[in-house]
Amino acid sequence: MTRMPTTGEISDLSDVAGEAKAEGARRATAAFGSPATSRAPAPDPEVPAKAHRRRFTAEYRLRILTEADACKKSGELGALLRREGLYSSMLANWRRQRAQGALQEMRARRRGPKPQPVDPRVKQLETENRRLQRKLQRAETIITLQKKVAEILEIPLTPLDIDEID
Repeated sequence: MTRMPTTGEISDLSDVAGEAKAEGARRATAAFGSPATSRAPAPDPEVPAKAHRRRFTAEYRLRILTEADACKKSGELGALLRREGLYSSMLANWRRQRAQGALQEMRARRRGPKPQPVDPRVKQLETENRRLQRKLQRAETIITLQKKVAEILEIPLTPLDIDEID
């Protein structure tokens, strides 16, 4: 009868074969192994973009509702929903909104802050301010020209006293 080798004898046999194995030791990584025994490739480190909720305009919703209402044959409505990537519950909600008139309101409503009505007095003051600024610009140009003429003609200009500046 043949005898089974013990664990100590098995480790001795593996040492003889050239494979030194310590208890609890790990095998070499794929760098030394064959490609067939290597691990699966590492996953792509790029993070996929976060999905955003789709927003449908009132015009799009009304267009889809008219197309859905025109579907008479069996399967046409399902094909429309698959083509547009919609759910039947969306159609139900949109039909309810259309019946309440909410889709028409959405079409006319603009997003963002509402423009504030301008007081007519403010408009009047702004136009007067622009007119006076143009007049001041002309006066400053004339004064600069007068200074240059006085300099060319060598006419001394007397500086204004502090009291006269006002």
